[in-house]
Amino acid sequence: MSENKVAVVLGVGAVEGLGTAVALRFAREGYTVVVAGRTGKNLDIVVQQVRDRGAVAHAAVTDATSEDQVIALLELAGTFGRVEAAIYNAGGNNPQSSLKTSGQFFEEQWRVGTYGGFLFAREAVKAMLPHERGTLLFTGASASLRGRPNFVAFASAKAGLRAVSQSFAREFGPKGIHVAHVVIDGAIDGQRINTLVPQLAQMKGEGGLLNLAAIAESYWQLHVQHRSAWSQEIDLRPFKEPF
Repeated sequence: MSENKVAVVLGVGAVEGLGTAVALRFAREGYTVVVAGRTGKNLDIVVQQVRDRGAVAHAAVTDATSEDQVIALLELAGTFGRVEAAIYNAGGNNPQSSLKTSGQFFEEQWRVGTYGGFLFAREAVKAMLPHERGTLLFTGASASLRGRPNFVAFASAKAGLRAVSQSFAREFGPKGIHVAHVVIDGAIDGQRINTLVPQLAQMKGEGGLLNLAAIAESYWQLHVQHRSAWSQEIDLRPFKEPF
């Protein structure tokens, strides 16, 4: 097997989004990046961005809720080298009143937010264990820590993902796998907010949104933490965000 270092990012949606920023950050360090998500057109754009910077990237259209597809994703990543970093970034927030939340919607949020994270973690750790090293990161949210009105489905899914992260960290940390959960507490200055709710971005004002490159830098720093001082969870927010 090639000795190339591979980073897999599942949950690359918007071209100007966190998944893309993380992929670019790892590519900058010479990692071969495998970007995965549901929209092939967007993945191809991200791959080209990476290649334009002189790095190596591959795309894999993947449904995070499909066990077979997640298994295939990590198998594919392993053909490019040694999987050393795996980032689960799938899941989006779509607020709904609790009384108007259908069972189908609740389940869909859980499948992407929690079940997909479990599948990805299981397969990523399988790839890392033979070398007793690797980093598994999960993108969380303030909803991971508390439920709020109109967030019953999203908060439940994110809380479940946090529990997945904690369980894997306690089981596989002693075996050399660094597992960490990143609580994103605030709105991200990316394509999603600037396209769907530009008024919110404007209301936040200068410095009120999380910078994509800054978040990605925190993911990289988690990856390179010395094993004598690992973080299992960190939270990130703009300096003016109340908490």
